Amino acid sequence: MFYAEVKVNYNTGEYPVRMYSDFHGLKKELEAIPQVSRFIIISERSISQIYNKYIESELKGLPVPIDQIFIKGSEKNKHISRMKKVFNELIELGADRKSVIIALGGGVVGDYAGFIAATYQRGIRFIQIPTTLLSCVDSSVGGKVAVNVDKGKNMVGAFHQPELVYIPMFALSTLPEKQWSCGLAEMLKHSLLSGGSMWQDFKTHERKEIKVDSDILRKMIIDSIKFKASVVAQDEKESGLRAILNLGHTTAHAIESLTNYKKYSHGEAVSIGLITALILSNKIGFSFDKVDTVIRIMEKYNLPINDNSKPADILKHMQHDKKKEGNNLKFVLLEDIGKSKFGITINPKEILSALKEQRKI
Repeated sequence: MFYAEVKVNYNTGEYPVRMYSDFHGLKKELEAIPQVSRFIIISERSISQIYNKYIESELKGLPVPIDQIFIKGSEKNKHISRMKKVFNELIELGADRKSVIIALGGGVVGDYAGFIAATYQRGIRFIQIPTTLLSCVDSSVGGKVAVNVDKGKNMVGAFHQPELVYIPMFALSTLPEKQWSCGLAEMLKHSLLSGGSMWQDFKTHERKEIKVDSDILRKMIIDSIKFKASVVAQDEKESGLRAILNLGHTTAHAIESLTNYKKYSHGEAVSIGLITALILSNKIGFSFDKVDTVIRIMEKYNLPINDNSKPADILKHMQHDKKKEGNNLKFVLLEDIGKSKFGITINPKEILSALKEQRKI
């Protein structure tokens, strides 16, 4: 069943994000893409084992070849050193400029496969099929693709927009609780940035109401995608406004690195990072007065608000952030719900003070 569509506009074109109940409709979507020599699914083997039977059944009779390449999941494996193997497999399969890569999985797969697509033969087309809540509302939309290097996350990347984002809601029914927290944290971030009905939905509803077959969840996902699409339309390559989407990410990336990407999902780390940003929003002159309100909502949705790492260690890992200028870091802060400021320079002493305050919550 087809549920909804959101159009994502960017500098040179547009593409649809389409939400379906399951994989029925995927064949029709792929057949509508012109001049395709073959499709190549890039996925984790564990993800493929869950969805292969549905995809194979749906794509039976597709008029072009379809192949698979498996990669290892987790941020640790989204590393530039692992790209050579995938490039060689693409060459062995005979992938050419008319081949289309399908990224089937969560954010790690989407980022990695998207970067492969952006760089193979100087760029070929790709499709996102997100299978986690986070990738539905974040990484599959907007065309930011990247891989990690030893010294930092997403330090090597590109802007490469997909041809299509196909969301099979059925996939969310397979998610563990940790992945739900991951996606809800990112959606909460969008609600803090946008305000309005998104913020009201988070205040009004409970975690137990967020179910795969619920109208509430579908509305919240679509609203979140619409918000991100509106930002991308105004600033595709993050030269200005799009930077607001980094709310919470400076602390998040530091914590992920500090804990070797094992303790938290990306969204959970963002959840903790949001609190750092809101404390700073209150401390440096914006007088943001809703820190306690946000904390209560996060507790209601079982989202983490703190980490037991030493504040000085978190600050040390922040030094690898892409937004660093000299000894200072740039943060996204809030003046109020729905009213953000990006590119705010904050010195290490102020950051350390905020991290210490957060540790006490």
